[in-house]
Amino acid sequence: MEKFAKLKELIAGVEADADKFYNSGNGAAGTRVRKAMQDLKTLAQDIRTEVTDKKNTAK
Repeated sequence: MEKFAKLKELIAGVEADADKFYNSGNGAAGTRVRKAMQDLKTLAQDIRTEVTDKKNTAK
């Protein structure tokens, strides 16, 4: 559950940069959004692996 909380924090943290990029055309904010999306992808994969392991162990 700790990783899921981190995922939510990361999404909330990137929201301002996404707004700056899409609404103001700020290129640097776009770079930060891309980095955050890569971090989200990695974290999501970690969560998927953890859930699968836990599910398979429960059987």
